[in-house]
Amino acid sequence: MDDLSFDDAIEDLSSAEDFLNFFEISYDPAVVHVNRLHILQRFHDYLAKSAMPTDGQSKHALYAQLLLRAYQDFVSSDALTEKVFKVFHMHEPQVKFVPLTEISVNRKA
Repeated sequence: MDDLSFDDAIEDLSSAEDFLNFFEISYDPAVVHVNRLHILQRFHDYLAKSAMPTDGQSKHALYAQLLLRAYQDFVSSDALTEKVFKVFHMHEPQVKFVPLTEISVNRKA
């Protein structure tokens, strides 16, 4: 973290690999390649449910713990099973009925 505050340091992180490297978490690139968005979303969800410490050192420890937990979720499982995103929670396709009388054809003259 050098001279940057913790919040400033993590602000520049953008990829799952950036976060994992920053927090010095060993990872399998194949797992991250397939699940990077799911891992970051799960990490975000875990952070949202946690009481946030105010000092940088405690924040760093909590973030590292929650990121490792999010990563491990996808080491031992997969995106379809974990259902991180809303699209995975849809049970059936949404069906809309449009009566034939509501369908029209617009023709250019």
